[in-house]
Amino acid sequence: MNIAVIPARGGSKRIKHKNIKSFAGKPLIAYSIDAAINSRQFDEIIVSTDSPDIAKIARECGATLVIERPANLADDFTGTTPVVQHAIKEYERLYQAVDFVCCIYATAPFLSADYLLQGINQLKQDEKKQYAFSVTTFDFPIQRAIRLAAGGVEPIDSSKMGKRSQDLEECYHDAGQFYWGRKEAFLAGAPTFAHHSIPVILPRYLVQDIDTPEDWQRAELMYNAYIEG
Repeated sequence: MNIAVIPARGGSKRIKHKNIKSFAGKPLIAYSIDAAINSRQFDEIIVSTDSPDIAKIARECGATLVIERPANLADDFTGTTPVVQHAIKEYERLYQAVDFVCCIYATAPFLSADYLLQGINQLKQDEKKQYAFSVTTFDFPIQRAIRLAAGGVEPIDSSKMGKRSQDLEECYHDAGQFYWGRKEAFLAGAPTFAHHSIPVILPRYLVQDIDTPEDWQRAELMYNAYIEG
C-alpha cells in the first residue's frame, strides 16, 4: 500500500497563492499530481492543505483524497515531517494501513514519474534503507565559497581556493522534489540526511527552487526551454 502526500499550505507569503498559481498554463500543484499519477505507484494521492481553494483545485487535477490540515500544522514554522506524519495517521485512522509513503512537494514542475519509480524500486531492494530522495550536484565547487566580511570578502576555506575544480570532491544538495520512505521511518521522525537514505540523482536542469518571484520566472524559462522545447 503506497500513498503520496503532497503538502500544500495556503499561506504563501513571497508568491501569493503559489501552489495553485498558473505555471506554464496550469496550476503549479498539477505537475506534482500528474507525476504521481503517471508513475502508477500510488494507491492514493493525498493533498494535505488548510486551504479550500487548494483542495478544490487539487481534486480537479486528480488528487484522490484531501486531508484537512489543522491550524497548528499550517503556520510558517512547521516543518514537512509533522505534516506527513499527520497525513499518515489520518489515512490509517480513516482507511487502512500503508507501507511506503512518498512526500512530494507541490512546487516541483520538473518532477518526473521515472525518478519516482527509480526511488521506490531502489528503496524496496534494500531493507536496511529507510528513505530514497532526490538530489543534484552543486553547479560550483562549494569548497571555494566566499563570505562577505569586514567590508570585503574572505574565503570559507582558504586552503581550497587555489585548487582546480576537478581536484575537489563533487558535492550534492537536496533537490526538493520527492522523499520516499518507509511508513515507520516517517512516523519515528528518522532523519532524512543519513546513511540509511538512498540518493536519487537528478540532472541540474531538472531542478529549480521556487521561493521568490525571480525563482518563478527562471523556472518557467527553464520549463519552456527543456520540457516544452
